[in-house]
Amino acid sequence: MKSEPDECSIDDALAAKDSTVPWTGVRNYQARNYMRDDMKVGDGVLFYHSGCAEPGIAGIAEVARAAYPDATQFDPKSEYYDPKSSPEAPRWVHVDVRALRKTRLITLAELRAAQELADMVVLKRGNRLSITPVTAAQWRFITTRLARSR
Repeated sequence: MKSEPDECSIDDALAAKDSTVPWTGVRNYQARNYMRDDMKVGDGVLFYHSGCAEPGIAGIAEVARAAYPDATQFDPKSEYYDPKSSPEAPRWVHVDVRALRKTRLITLAELRAAQELADMVVLKRGNRLSITPVTAAQWRFITTRLARSR
């Protein structure tokens, strides 16, 4: 899950009450569908910093609450307001994410250099999604080899 550190960093998430933050503002249908259909409480999350000088994985988190309507879609003052959405028929959902620990920054270049991650969706050419699936093998490689090395 990608977040811009000036919006919500791993440090911000760790400092939040119960180290938990709502993952609001996702306005891409495919990313929404991943949250709505695939993410379950307890699922692991690679907390990825994007839109910064050095993007990469900055921490490990987990899904703390399954998908529910994103209230920002109903707030006309929010940058994520969607006038076509209503409380009776919400278009957008989000999950709550609990930060577990900070890791050393695992850079995008380092992820691209690992042959074991060659098929990782976030590394695919042209991918712009803020939420992408990770296979069990990719998760193990990152959390056991990359996150703990150096």
